[in-house]
Amino acid sequence: MNRTKTVLYEKRSLKPWLRLSLNKLDYALLVALLGFVIWLTHRAELGVNYNWRWQEAFALIFTPTSNGDIPYFFQGLVATLRLSVWAMVLALVLGTLLGVARHSQFSWFRIPANAFVQLVRNIPPLVFVFIFYFFVSNQVIPLLGLENLLREHHDPTNAIQHWLFGPSHLWENLFSGIVCIGMLSSAYIAEVVRSGLAGIAQGQWEAAHSLGLSRWVKYRYVIAPQVLAAITPALAGQAISLVKDSSIVSLISIQEMTFVGTEIANSSGLIFEIWLLVGGAYLGLCLSLSLLFRRLELRSLRHLSLHHSN
Repeated sequence: MNRTKTVLYEKRSLKPWLRLSLNKLDYALLVALLGFVIWLTHRAELGVNYNWRWQEAFALIFTPTSNGDIPYFFQGLVATLRLSVWAMVLALVLGTLLGVARHSQFSWFRIPANAFVQLVRNIPPLVFVFIFYFFVSNQVIPLLGLENLLREHHDPTNAIQHWLFGPSHLWENLFSGIVCIGMLSSAYIAEVVRSGLAGIAQGQWEAAHSLGLSRWVKYRYVIAPQVLAAITPALAGQAISLVKDSSIVSLISIQEMTFVGTEIANSSGLIFEIWLLVGGAYLGLCLSLSLLFRRLELRSLRHLSLHHSN
């Protein structure tokens, strides 16, 4: 019987985005939203004296650079993806370690982790980026012995290095941006992980301990799957916030999408068109992340359902 319920659950949860269950209120909201968009478009045509030049905007963003490289707009898109992926990896690793430390019973782990989280969460992101950027550039990079690699690297890079890390003359800025955005997001991920661990029933910890499981096996097979299923929605929100927060590092000359959009809009005069395209690109990235984390959440729930049925 439990196996039958599990199979039915898997079939129902396979592709939820293909199944829309809208009630009357949803339809009313959609009609109201459509009416508002139509009214706003009509008022814009009557009251806004602006000549939309979408054809020029699309031609501009799809024009290759003079050296035959991909269009400048898509270079910014790739840079945003590169920055977001590396910063997300750093944020997940550091945030998980901080979350476990905050949940630890040992004060020499818990107190430094709490201090870091409170410090980062209570400083405005823009101020943190400026402070940490100059600190990383002036102190951390020389301390780690990365000056030759990040500042004085003149050797040609292969295609894989170029796609993973971008142009070598911008590696220092990329490293600083990854560390800044990753540390900002890690403070919030730490709180998400800590709350997920705190939400695990005490009986689960006691059962794993009574079975004589090692600490690694206990976390890997008992605690982690339950925590992952519980915190996936919060992690999805934080990942989306990280992608949007990556626009902040345009202020330290990292040529991501916001930086590129600013240059294209200022040089072409297509202010509204370019910024709407930039906003649409961010929207596409964030929606893709939402679908990815939704599938991860469903997979975690299926794993837990199979575990409980057995």
